[in-house]
Amino acid sequence: MSSEWPVLPLEDCLDALIDYRGKTPEKTSSGIPLITAKVIKNGRIEKPSEFIAIDDYDLWMRRGIPKMGDVVMTTEAPLGEVAQLSGEKIALAQRVITLRGKSGLLNSSYLLYLLQTSEMQEQLKSRATGTTVLGIKQSELRKVTLKIPPLSLQKDAASILSVLDKKIDLLRETNTTLEAIAQTLFKSWFVDFDPVKAKAQGKQPEGMDEATAAFFPSEFEESALGLIPKGWRVGTLGEEVKIAYGKNLPTTNLLISGFPVFGGNGQIGFFDKYLYDERQVLISCRGAASGKVNQSLPKSFITNNSLILETGKGKYIPFGYLKWLMKNSDLSGFVTGSAQPQVTIDNIKGFKVLVPDMYLLGLYESVSSSLEDRIEENQKQSQTLTTLRDTLLPRLISGQLRINQAQDLINEVGA
Repeated sequence: MSSEWPVLPLEDCLDALIDYRGKTPEKTSSGIPLITAKVIKNGRIEKPSEFIAIDDYDLWMRRGIPKMGDVVMTTEAPLGEVAQLSGEKIALAQRVITLRGKSGLLNSSYLLYLLQTSEMQEQLKSRATGTTVLGIKQSELRKVTLKIPPLSLQKDAASILSVLDKKIDLLRETNTTLEAIAQTLFKSWFVDFDPVKAKAQGKQPEGMDEATAAFFPSEFEESALGLIPKGWRVGTLGEEVKIAYGKNLPTTNLLISGFPVFGGNGQIGFFDKYLYDERQVLISCRGAASGKVNQSLPKSFITNNSLILETGKGKYIPFGYLKWLMKNSDLSGFVTGSAQPQVTIDNIKGFKVLVPDMYLLGLYESVSSSLEDRIEENQKQSQTLTTLRDTLLPRLISGQLRINQAQDLINEVGA
């Protein structure tokens, strides 16, 4: 019974607590990845963009070297994000600490999931200081209390939850690969013009059948965008697609299920109505994310924090081409306002776009739409697994759910 589990302060449950607060390393463009607070999100470490020199590592990491399996946690901005380290050599930035469970008492993988529960997150917040930005001192973190179940239960619970996380990660990695395939083909055909260059040199385009190659010209011509394949044209965004604002939807009206709602920076919740049957290309039009290109799912509601570049039946430029055209474009010049950045229809409608041959647009769309369908299916499966994991997490951690019961629930969703 969980009521019989001992309750101990965190400091008594650790073999190591490594804290580099108050130090700032000299950053380089390559070397050993620097794990900062901003790359620890939703139980995972995103790809780091900052590094320290290999020669500086031993000097910088004198307070302790993180090991595989250690848990890293953000102590401020944001507070309480956690992830587990793989075997890759990393350096720790400020506002990130490493926690290592005490051998024979606390399994580090279990600690990872325990810290994600609402009960533990509330404990962290209650011991934090600050008004606009919450942060926790090491002295206060050490006092946070943990319920410690038998080690065998810890390992079993962590094992089940980690299996779900690995499946979610695999689906995300698959989607990254599918996106890369669509982007690579777009770049080859419509940015680098590889088939046109090959034909201009009297060669057969690599990896392309003759029937498809026949629709690519073999020479270039001058345009407002520079040299483009002969016969293609340059238009403006306002001429080629209908640009619309999303609809106002107070966040208080959001639901926990229903049709997806997309704001200025991705999905923000659900609603009982939708605006568009088909997926749409979105441009964030208000706030710090202004100019960022996103996309919606089919049957989605889109708020007025996004501009919608409408595609679908009867539209000349299809979704797949428009998505990668905009994602490969720098829209910063169309963002106005300093205190409140924004992108307006009047600003963006003059953006020049390359319009290829209609057949080639259709051919690319047939490939990209198939990839998008697979991506969406993987996203649905990932969401199902995420919901299941979030449901199981507090019940497994608290001992309310037995391991075999959790496994039965996983089997029910085919995970």
